[in-house]
Amino acid sequence: MSQHPVPARPTAAFIGASWVALLIAISSFAIGLWNADMLLSEKGFYGTLLLLGLFSAISLQKSVRDRAEGVPVTSIFLGLSWSMVIVSLVLVAVGLVNATLTLSEKGFYALGYTMALFAVVAVQKNIRDVAAAGPAAPQPPAEPDVHATVWK
Repeated sequence: MSQHPVPARPTAAFIGASWVALLIAISSFAIGLWNADMLLSEKGFYGTLLLLGLFSAISLQKSVRDRAEGVPVTSIFLGLSWSMVIVSLVLVAVGLVNATLTLSEKGFYALGYTMALFAVVAVQKNIRDVAAAGPAAPQPPAEPDVHATVWK
């Protein structure tokens, strides 16, 4: 069995930025749907597509990474993951092309959707990298700053 290098621990800034991007994308998409002037069935369609896209993007990222690390992944599951990401993107595109929304609204939903898919992959990668890197190394105690000391 071959050994794989332990991935570097992502920085706290990148982890935070990934989570913030995901929360902004999902919340703005949801708020946009909540305030949209469309039928409840249309809102449900776009909301369900967001959930399908998020889940399939996570599944695809995990499958690709598992294969890269030598973890067995069936070709059927990998193919299903790819196909569901593609299907979700096609369905969103077809839905937005045929929607009676202004062009700016269509762009808003398309951008929010793709941002959410990208962000969820980044969050999943960070979670996996942190788990693979193990516990954080303890920080050495800080040296006192002799220049900041006030002498009496």
